[in-house]
Amino acid sequence: MGTVNFKLLSAAVMFALLLAGCSETEEQLTEKPDPVHIESGDECHVCGMAITRFPGPKGEAITARDQQVHKFCSTRDMFSWALQPENAKRDHTLYVHDMAQTDWEHPDDTALIDAREAFFVVGSERTGAMGPTLASFASENSAVEFANEFGGEVVEFKDVTMEHLTQDMSHKEIGMNNHEGEH
Repeated sequence: MGTVNFKLLSAAVMFALLLAGCSETEEQLTEKPDPVHIESGDECHVCGMAITRFPGPKGEAITARDQQVHKFCSTRDMFSWALQPENAKRDHTLYVHDMAQTDWEHPDDTALIDAREAFFVVGSERTGAMGPTLASFASENSAVEFANEFGGEVVEFKDVTMEHLTQDMSHKEIGMNNHEGEH
C-alpha cells in the first residue's frame, strides 16, 4: 500500500509542477508588449508612406505569435490591416495615440495607448495621412468633446468596421467633389 501511495503522491506532485509551468507560460504569453517608438524613417505597413511626415494619430500592431511590429501612418490604415480576415480573429497587441494627450500635427509616442480600450471618432473633419482617419482617445469624454468640435461619431474599438473606413472615405470624397466648382 505504501508503494501505491508514494506513486500517487509522486504523480500528483509532477502534475502540479506541470500545471505551474503551464500557467507561467500562459502568463508570459498574455503579457502585453510595450509600444515601440515610431522612428522618422519608418514606413506604413499598409501603404508604404513615411509615417512621421503626416499629421493625426498613428497605429501599431505587435503580432501575438512572433512579436513582429507593424507600424501604420494612420489609425485608418491600422484598422484596414487589423480587420482583414487573417488578422481580425488574432489577439495582436494594438496601440494608437491618445489625441487628448498629444498634438495632432506631431503625435508623441509617449501618448500611445491600448487601441482595444480606446474610443474612436469616425467621420470628423480632421485628417491624417491620405485624408480621413479615426481620431483615438483613452476616454469617452475626450472623444465626445472632439466630436462636438470637429464632427463625427464616437465608437468603441469593437464596433469599428470596414464600412466605417470606406464610408468615411466616400463621405470626404463626396464633400470635396461638391466644393470643387465653388472656387
